[in-house]
Amino acid sequence: MIDQKTLNQIERIKTKLILAKEIDNDFEVFAADRHKYLIGETISSEEILKFERSYTISLPESYKAFLQYIGNGGISNQNAAAGPGYGIFLFGKNIAEFVYSNPENFLKQDCKVYPEMSDNFWKELNMKIDEDISDEDFEYELGKIFSGILPIGTEGCTYYYGLVLNGEFKGRVVNIDIDRRKPYFAFESDFLDWYERWLDEITAEKINDNNDLFNHTLGGVVTHILDVYNAADVEETKLECLIAILKKKEIASQALDVLEKKYKSSEGVIQHKLLQVLTKFDYNRAYPYLIDFAKNDILSVFQFVFWYAKDKSLDWLEFIKENIQRINDEKTFQFCTYLLKEMKLDYGIMIIPFSLNENKEIRRQFYYSLGQLENKRDYLDTFIIGLNDNSNWVVHAALQALNGIKDEKLLVHYKAVAEKFSKEQDYILPNLSRNLEFFGLTLAEIKL
Repeated sequence: MIDQKTLNQIERIKTKLILAKEIDNDFEVFAADRHKYLIGETISSEEILKFERSYTISLPESYKAFLQYIGNGGISNQNAAAGPGYGIFLFGKNIAEFVYSNPENFLKQDCKVYPEMSDNFWKELNMKIDEDISDEDFEYELGKIFSGILPIGTEGCTYYYGLVLNGEFKGRVVNIDIDRRKPYFAFESDFLDWYERWLDEITAEKINDNNDLFNHTLGGVVTHILDVYNAADVEETKLECLIAILKKKEIASQALDVLEKKYKSSEGVIQHKLLQVLTKFDYNRAYPYLIDFAKNDILSVFQFVFWYAKDKSLDWLEFIKENIQRINDEKTFQFCTYLLKEMKLDYGIMIIPFSLNENKEIRRQFYYSLGQLENKRDYLDTFIIGLNDNSNWVVHAALQALNGIKDEKLLVHYKAVAEKFSKEQDYILPNLSRNLEFFGLTLAEIKL
């Protein structure tokens, strides 16, 4: 008998299907124009039991609950119901998507794939099928690879969703590529959680207006991901969990409390990703950790602040002043200038030393950034240095930055550029030509 928790989840899913159709009324979500968020009539337990007996299998309870209480089939491709990709296959159909001949022989067998399986394991599982074997043996090997997995939907091309029918991971949804790239499992522990997450991605904004629904679903999903994180022994899985959390629009403060504790006890790439999560969802909470992290990694800190809290850029003015000499690569300098620009102040004096940096990409970014200032005319002498740089792309950046400035002092240097580049290189001459228009001159005339 179905429990109350599952019944509550079923009601949430029904509500979210209605919300999803209201929110995505132009059907912008992938394949929504096919399924239109519609699901057919439910089916009886007798129909399900007949199928199970026919194939000697026992379907996961969560999937059966969907069929019995939400519905079966719809108007999408192959009469699929609304769902991820092109929707959820009509019950009992498309069972031969993974194993083309006699799939009934393999559905009841143990599922061979599992979360966190190694590349070597997958390679060994496919070893015989890649040999020169008969069609009959090929079908047999294919059956072994995808045994115990029921096809339930497709994203198109060679990509499918499968439902594990037996073993430790029974009920989990697994992403299958029938071209036999290594499968990967969805985070959710059962079909309904997986299906509800799909709806959450669509309805998140609307759910914000309904606190009970929002807290229950979004918090529940994040809680499950944290459970997977805590249970994982492999760093790759932990990172996947944190990436999944990053995709959320917001998360509960209780989850942030947990993530903050994880940050304090972590290191390396995990700590790096945890800091990114904290910065996105609670900048003020993350701020002291950002300051500390910047002792060794300025770039990541500048990136996180710019991506998630650019309105707080001014918080980093003093840090930049005190640490600007530590910036020695173009990427860090680039994000430094992004933050400075957000501060809406004259940052020219701070970055002028970079006009002579040995890294030409830094010099190029320097002139681009200097050209963003409203008072860029005040730095005319510095731009002239750029016009005489030995890198074409630095000259290019200086020319673009000078566009709109008319000062006779520039003409002698424009003439030098025109003479140096008698033939077009790296868009130098088109940019020079545009700048000369402010003086009523052409490239030919400046050379006279």
